[in-house]
Amino acid sequence: MYGVAATALWAGGGVVSVVRPDPRTGRLVRTVVRTGAGNPAVPTASIAKTVDRIARQYEISPQLVHSVIQAESNYDSRAVSPKGAQGLMQLIPSTARRFGVSDAFDPEDNIQGGARYLKYLLDLYQGDETLALAAYNAGEAAVARYGGVPPYAETQDYVTKVRQRAGNHVRPAVQPVAEEPAEAAAEVHNPIREVMDADGKIYYISH
Repeated sequence: MYGVAATALWAGGGVVSVVRPDPRTGRLVRTVVRTGAGNPAVPTASIAKTVDRIARQYEISPQLVHSVIQAESNYDSRAVSPKGAQGLMQLIPSTARRFGVSDAFDPEDNIQGGARYLKYLLDLYQGDETLALAAYNAGEAAVARYGGVPPYAETQDYVTKVRQRAGNHVRPAVQPVAEEPAEAAAEVHNPIREVMDADGKIYYISH
């Protein structure tokens, strides 16, 4: 609508402020994009469960999916790159459509599409995680053109960091969920027992 290309401005702290037209409304939208230079974020319990469930669904490592999300968006579901990649796993619109994603900013929809893409790449390269990650970052055409990991500093650094994080096999910390009050927990574990005396009378005793 406005005919304005995306504009990226350095915001410091490992983020970039991106201004681009929203394809749905045509209005200019400013989005903070993480560049990977900041401190690693902590996923919410909901995101962690979603990653684990979807990773099992596609038979890939949850640690690998977490590592890709951390490298791509640092768990910012609203992240948009200067090239237009969107959401947690930074799917470009064509890739999102290719793998059935209708809303790239919906965490579950995005993780579904990103995990499906990772599974596709792992199958394509016969389980070679290095090539799969290189293709995820630089595209399948670039991997085919160079017959392996493209000689791009960004891609080579990306593959190394993602594999190192995933190789640690450590589940990322999760944002804590508020615990139930002690009184409520006590009520749940307070059964009532039925007792009969010698005369056949029944009494109910609470422990």
